[in-house]
Amino acid sequence: MSDSPEDSSPVALHMPVDVRSVSLAVLAVLAVVFTLQWAAAVFIPILIGVMFSYALDPLVDRLQRWRIPRALSAAVLLLSILAGASAMVWSLSDDANDLLQSLPEAAQKLRQALRGKAGPAANPMEQVQKAATQIERAAEESGGAAPSAPRGVMRVQIEKPRFNIKDYLWTGTIGLVALLGQVAIVFFLTFFILASGDAFRRKMVKIAGPEFATKRLTVEALDEITAQIQRYLLVQILTSAVVGVATWLAFWWIGVDQAAVWGLLAGALNFIPYLGAIVVTGGAAVVGFMQFASLEMALLIGGASFVIQALEGYLLTPWLTSRASRMSPVAIFVGVLAWGWLWGAWGLILGVPILMAIKAVCDHVEDLKPIGELLGD
Repeated sequence: MSDSPEDSSPVALHMPVDVRSVSLAVLAVLAVVFTLQWAAAVFIPILIGVMFSYALDPLVDRLQRWRIPRALSAAVLLLSILAGASAMVWSLSDDANDLLQSLPEAAQKLRQALRGKAGPAANPMEQVQKAATQIERAAEESGGAAPSAPRGVMRVQIEKPRFNIKDYLWTGTIGLVALLGQVAIVFFLTFFILASGDAFRRKMVKIAGPEFATKRLTVEALDEITAQIQRYLLVQILTSAVVGVATWLAFWWIGVDQAAVWGLLAGALNFIPYLGAIVVTGGAAVVGFMQFASLEMALLIGGASFVIQALEGYLLTPWLTSRASRMSPVAIFVGVLAWGWLWGAWGLILGVPILMAIKAVCDHVEDLKPIGELLGD
């Protein structure tokens, strides 16, 4: 029995895809990405100010319940945080300067140790380079200790000054002014958001439209964004403090120099997913090797940092974070990479809160619910 031509014809599936709509969506996404990258200097301080306002809003609300005016509460709270952070950084600046100056020497010692572990054998390129160095040294010795300068010309030897982080900050006037300007923008923006209370929230609900259903969805989305970001920031602050204190105590027990600086650095970099733990673990291992001149001690210090970061990432943070606010690890990883590509280190820090806000909005908009499902755990 032979098949007829009609039976052997392939089956075609007709997908209801509007090419024009898809093209417009792609162009809109590209325009948004270009705008975010082009105006990063504007968006980054705004988002940092918004994040600070979310974190400090419960404290301002409590001070307001104690009959303290909201604007005064916000100003006192922000000034206290700024003064405390400045005093801590300044008190540890000498130790940080010593740590930065020891990094090149640590890297050189680690490279020499790795070469020693590799054995006496060297590749042909290293043999050629070593032979060229010996020939050059022999030529210099045959011509004297150093080539003589022409008559009438004074020989000058330039020595690089000792690196000092304080001198670098004070001499880099343009960079310092720009940094202070960014700090001032974040400070005043956070103050205005905290002082205004829920005025912005009421305006968002009013703009949403006259229908009660639309207003209700807007209120629910804003409530979910506020709850998730506040929970995320609270967990990040708590876990960063735990990581910083644990790193400081562990390094102090081992005998690492500048243990307090390492604790502060570990707590600060804990806000950067994935990359922060890698930087702290690798840097601590290198500096530990320079101090103790032993690969075993370097592995011990790096292992201690790795264990602390692993316990925080796999036990403490999942326990503190409720199931409802968790997102897909794949979505977080891809999102952090994307925002890091857009905004660098600030994108790595702000990527997760931005994704949480996007997911909260998508969960309450019918047409965007597939995106929210994709971002969810």
